[in-house]
Amino acid sequence: MRIISGNLKGRKIAQPNSNNTRPLKDLTKESIFNIMEHSNLLKFSFEKSSILDLFSGVGSFGLECISRGAKKVVFFENYPETVKILKKNIYDLNCEKKTQIIEDDIFKIKSLNSLNKEKFEVIFLDPPYKEKKLNNLLGDIIFLKLLKKNGIIIMHRNKKDNEFYPKKFKILKTKIYGISKIIFGLIS
Repeated sequence: MRIISGNLKGRKIAQPNSNNTRPLKDLTKESIFNIMEHSNLLKFSFEKSSILDLFSGVGSFGLECISRGAKKVVFFENYPETVKILKKNIYDLNCEKKTQIIEDDIFKIKSLNSLNKEKFEVIFLDPPYKEKKLNNLLGDIIFLKLLKKNGIIIMHRNKKDNEFYPKKFKILKTKIYGISKIIFGLIS
């Protein structure tokens, strides 16, 4: 796994040897970023943006955002072994000043409350494919108003998942890559 573009382009990202994470494949990640940067549907610029990376794993998505100009990324990860590798990746890429790690269960609303009313241009969710509480989590994101106006939510799901989302979540675009489904949406 590597950084695809920006000032950290080509730098490697360490991965765990366990099955606790499902790394975002480079091709899928590259496609997500191409859509973010070039789609007429999304009004987004990495420059000085704040990113919330939920179920962040080893930080592939968030570190790519920093490489492309994001000012801050908040990583949420629950597995201690994975957090250890995430911290190493942040250190190895010299990104400590632009990152915050919250090591907690994302499904506890108090965890999200720890963000102190911070708002984000992008919220990226990459939960385990079998995770069924995503609707509740989106509801918490809406309730806590974590997304800035015109901000986007990006979700990485299994293409077979037919989930129902809160009424205020509007899907803008869905793309399929192998077994992955990438959903771009906003809060209306």
